[in-house]
Amino acid sequence: MGSSRDIAIGPVAVVSLLIGSLLQAEVDHVKNKEEYMRLAFTATFFAGITQAALGFLRLGFLIEFLSHAAIVGFMGGAAITIALQQLKYVLGIANFTRKTDIVSVMESVWRSVRHGWNWQTIVIGVSFLVFLLFAKYIGKKNRKLFWVPAIAPIISVILATFFVYITRADKQGVQIVKHIEQGINPSSVHKIYFTGPFVAKGFKIGVVCGIVGLTEAVAIGRTFAAMKDYQLDGNKEMVALGTMNIVGSMTSCYVTTGSFSRSAVNFMAGCKTPVSNVVMSVVVLLTLLVITPLFKYTPNAILGSIIISAVIGLVDYEAAILIWKVDKLDFIACMGAFFGVVFVSVEIGLLIAVAISFAKILLQVTRPRTALLGNLPGTTIYRNISQYPEANLTPGVVIVRVDSAIYFSNSNYVRERILRWLTDEEDRAKAVGLPKISFLIVEMSPVIDIDTSGIHALEGLYKNLQKRDMQLILSNPGSVVIEKLQASKLTEHIGSSHIFLAVSDAVRFCTTKSMQEP
Repeated sequence: MGSSRDIAIGPVAVVSLLIGSLLQAEVDHVKNKEEYMRLAFTATFFAGITQAALGFLRLGFLIEFLSHAAIVGFMGGAAITIALQQLKYVLGIANFTRKTDIVSVMESVWRSVRHGWNWQTIVIGVSFLVFLLFAKYIGKKNRKLFWVPAIAPIISVILATFFVYITRADKQGVQIVKHIEQGINPSSVHKIYFTGPFVAKGFKIGVVCGIVGLTEAVAIGRTFAAMKDYQLDGNKEMVALGTMNIVGSMTSCYVTTGSFSRSAVNFMAGCKTPVSNVVMSVVVLLTLLVITPLFKYTPNAILGSIIISAVIGLVDYEAAILIWKVDKLDFIACMGAFFGVVFVSVEIGLLIAVAISFAKILLQVTRPRTALLGNLPGTTIYRNISQYPEANLTPGVVIVRVDSAIYFSNSNYVRERILRWLTDEEDRAKAVGLPKISFLIVEMSPVIDIDTSGIHALEGLYKNLQKRDMQLILSNPGSVVIEKLQASKLTEHIGSSHIFLAVSDAVRFCTTKSMQEP
C-alpha cells in the first residue's frame, strides 16, 4: 500500500519503549497484566486510526510541524526517559514508580537503595552494559568491524541466559523473563477497549505513538528514496502504516513502524522491493514457533542493558550544538522538547515541540524580514546594505525589499516597517545634508502572494506617501501579485508607469525625474 521500496517494518526501539513507558504510567504490567495488554492493543488501534486518517484526509503536512530540531530534542529526551526506566531491571528493583519524569524516577531509585537493589542483578546488568558499549565503540572506530555491535546483543542474551541457568541466579532474586507463549499471536479484537475509562487513555497513548511512529517512518522512507532517486508519497505511507497497525491491534501486536537499522540492512543487502518484509515475517514466525522456550531464563537485567545501550545513541548532542550555531529559535524548540519529556512527560514534551515549532512559523509569518537595498559599485545590482556594507544608497530614493508574501497576519507590520525605514532615511538625509527623499521603491520579487489585507496596507502606504509628497514605486511584482493589484484597481492609483521590472530601471526613472524637477 505504501510507496517506499526500502522501509523495513517492525517494532523499533523508540516507539516500543515510548508505548511501554506510557502504558506503565497508566497500568502496572505486573499486577494487572491483562489490563496492560488490552490497553496496549487499544493504543495500537487508535495509533492506526490516527495514521490512516491523516493519510486519507491528506493531512500529512501536519507532521511537518515537528521540525528537525524539535525531533532531535524529543528523541534525546525520550532516550533519557527510556534509559531511566530500565534502571529497575539493571538494579533489580521490584517496586518502582510508574511515573516517567526524571525527578520521580530518581526518587524511586534512591528510596530503594538500602533494601531494593539486588547485587547479583547489578553485576549482570552493568557487566553486559559495559560489553555492549565497548562493542559499539569498536564498530565506530573500525568500519570493517561493523558486525561486532550488531551481534553483541545476541551474544549478551545467550551468555546471560546460560549464566543464570547454570547458577540458578533467579533463586537469588535475579528477575528473569520466565515463560513465553509459543505460536502465532491469537486474535485480540475482543480485547480492544471501545467503552469505559481506558478508551480515552488508549486514544491519548495511541495518538502520541502514532505520530512519533509516522514521523520516524516517513523520515526513513525519504532518506532511502533520496538515495535511490525515487519519489515517496507521504500520504500513501500513512495509510499503509495505519492499516498495518489497525490489523496488528486485532492480532495481538503493538505499534510498529519503519526501522532505520533494518531498512539499512535491507539496503546494504541489495533488496529492491517490499518482499523483503515478507521474508523477515517468515523468520519471525519460525522463531515464535520454535525458539521462544529458550528465553525462559533470560534475565531482565540484560534486556535493560541492551535497551540502555540502544537508546544512548539517540541523544544527539552534536546535532544540538549545530542547531545552536545555526538557529537560536530552533535550539529553543530542541531544548523545550527535551526538557518537557525529561522533567514532565512524553506527551508534554511532544506538545511543547509542536507548540514551539508552530510559534516559530507564526513569528516568521507575522514578522517577515525587510531590507534596505543599495547599489553595488560598478553594477546595476541592488543588495541588502547589511549584507553588503560597500553598497551605496541612492540620494533622494529609498529602496526596501520585502522578503515574504504579504497577508493579513503581517500586512500592518510590513507597512509600519517600511515607513520606519523611510523615516530613518529622512532623518539621515537631513543630518548629512543629502537631497530630500522623493521616491520609495518597494522591491517585490520575493513577494509570492498578497491578499486583500496586504493590498489595503499598500494602499495605506501609498496615501501616506502622497501626504509626504513622495511617490511609491513597485519593482518586479510577480504575476499573481500584479493580477491582484490590477483587480483591486491599486495599479491605477499608483500608475502603471511607476511599476518596473527591475530595481535598476526604477532607480533610473527616479533619478531622471529628480533631475527634471526644478
